[in-house]
Amino acid sequence: MTQHDTYGTCAHSANELVRLVTDLLEVTFTERESDYRGIYHVADGDFGRMEIQPNPIPGDDDEADLYAPEHPTIQALLLITTPTPDPALQRTLSSINGLAHLNQEAP
Repeated sequence: MTQHDTYGTCAHSANELVRLVTDLLEVTFTERESDYRGIYHVADGDFGRMEIQPNPIPGDDDEADLYAPEHPTIQALLLITTPTPDPALQRTLSSINGLAHLNQEAP
């Protein structure tokens, strides 16, 4: 059973969140660039997949579009896909000041 969790923060930029998660979980993020998503960061490991995404994405009209429009005040998102629910990972991430669990989906 795959689980998708979304975390968000108003307190940290995407780059700051990359540093915090890297220090906490000792994972390595790779920077990627997409026309749709802008610049985002990806880490794959035994835990599953993590992506750190700025919520505001530069749009074609020089206006920022929101990756998660349902959370307009969120500055950076942490998107996690794990093969099974991981309460230990959730507890560890909850130690990051200003990071909130926004959503959980299990198909």
